Order: sequence, then C-alpha cells, then structure tokens
Amino acid sequence: MLPDGPAEPAGLSRRQRRNRHKRQRQQEPSAGSDGERGLRPGPPDPPGAPDPPGPAEAPPEPRSGRSAALRARMEERLLGARFRYLNQQLYTGSSRDAARLFRADPTAFHLYHRGFERQVRRWPERPVQRIVRYLRRRPASLVVADFGCGDCTLAASVKNQVHCFDLVPLSPRVTVCDMAKVPLAAESVDVAVFCLALMGTNLQEILGEANRVLKLGDCRGTLMVAEVASRFEDTRAFLSAMTQLGFRTVSKDLSSSYFYVLEFAKTGPVRPGPAPGLRLRPCLYKRR
Repeated sequence: MLPDGPAEPAGLSRRQRRNRHKRQRQQEPSAGSDGERGLRPGPPDPPGAPDPPGPAEAPPEPRSGRSAALRARMEERLLGARFRYLNQQLYTGSSRDAARLFRADPTAFHLYHRGFERQVRRWPERPVQRIVRYLRRRPASLVVADFGCGDCTLAASVKNQVHCFDLVPLSPRVTVCDMAKVPLAAESVDVAVFCLALMGTNLQEILGEANRVLKLGDCRGTLMVAEVASRFEDTRAFLSAMTQLGFRTVSKDLSSSYFYVLEFAKTGPVRPGPAPGLRLRPCLYKRR
C-alpha cells in the first residue's frame, strides 16, 4: 500500500507534527480555484444568460461613405462657383456675348440652369406661376412669345400657342437665338413675356425687339415682365423709360421682396434715342 503523502521524519513531538500538518494544508490549492491560491469561483451563470459585454466601440464610418460625402461637397462648391461666374457673364455682357458663350459651350447653360433653379426654389413663389395665372385669365387664342423660356414651363402650363426662345434648347420646343433678334415677323404675337430673363447690357435693344413682334390694338400688344426686385434701382425711372420704347404701364405689383411683376401695353413703335432710365442692376450672387 502506497503512502498518502511524504513520510514524516522520526523523532518529532506531537506539537511539531501538528505544525507540520498545518503548513502542508496551507500549501495545498483550494478546490475549483484553477490552481490559484486564494481565488474562489463565483456562482454559476443561469442558463441562457448573455455573455458579459465588452468595451463599447463606435462602428467606424465606411470609407466609401466618407469619400462619397466629400466628393458631393466638392461638386456642390464647384457648381456654385461656376454658376456665379456664368451669371456674372450674362448680366455684364450683351445678349450677343451670351449667345456666343453658350454656343461655344452648351453644357455651361445646363449647369447655369441647375444653379438658377436651385436659387428660385428657395422663393415662396415662382414668378412663372404668376405669368401662368395671368394667361389663364386671358383668351387661349392669344399667341405668346416667351423670351428666355428656360425649360418651357410656361408653354407646358397654358393652352396658348407659345413661341419659346432661349440660348440653348432645354426642350424640343425651344428656338435657339439671340433675344435681341428673334425669328418672328413684325406684329405677329399678342403677348411677350420676360420672366427673370432681362439679362445683358443691351436692354433697350432686347425690349425694342419685343415691341417689334407685338401687335398693336385693344387687348393685344401686352408685355409681361417678372424680374428680381433688387435689380430695380429706380422703378419710376424704369417705367418712364418704357414709354420711350413704345409701352405704357398697365399694372405693377411691387409687393414681393423677391420679384416684381409689371404689365405694359404697346402704344406704338420705339422712339429713337437713348432711354437713360432703362437700368437694372446685375443680379450677382455672393459666395457662401
């Protein structure tokens, strides 16, 4: 039979044996302590209990998402910068200069139109809707000429025949031309419209072209102008100058801080000579 432990030395007293046994017990590992003295196991987890949570870590943003957001911000800034440049060219040059600009780079007009739409969407009302409501109250038989028609919203919203003119065709309805020289016969339309389209330094020439194509007579020869309010530095002087261009003022709505709506009637041909009060400030946007 093998001994349970190491043999005790002979000649030990009873007290020495007790002390020896006590030291041996203190050196033995506690049950269930995985061999580490002094550590006792805690109560077992109940069945189905979840694992203890580790340190909280925020999920990293996907790299592709950060790159896409950065690219979108940069594209937005570039769009804004190019829109401001094109806008300045349109307002500080003649209509012929604008026609040459977009003839050389038609994509620039599409970019300009995107920037223009983004600006107008912030307004409480779109000026073209005012013109639409006006025409819907008039006979549908009236022929309309839309100078600077853009995407032809006006033509698509009324029953009238609408001749659409602009520098680049955003719609198949558009006839591309200089606004100072549209391909219409003299006295061939009943209503001429300029909706945020009085651009260029040759305003007298452009409005003179509207006079040329408008008919003369009762309920005919109407010129509708919707323009940014801040462009009018002297509204009274502007209206007075229009009389020299063969128009009288029928009505004016100056109630909006965003745009004015002016209605004129043709009274006769353009009188020769300059019209000094015919001035509009260029509509320039500051960098944000």
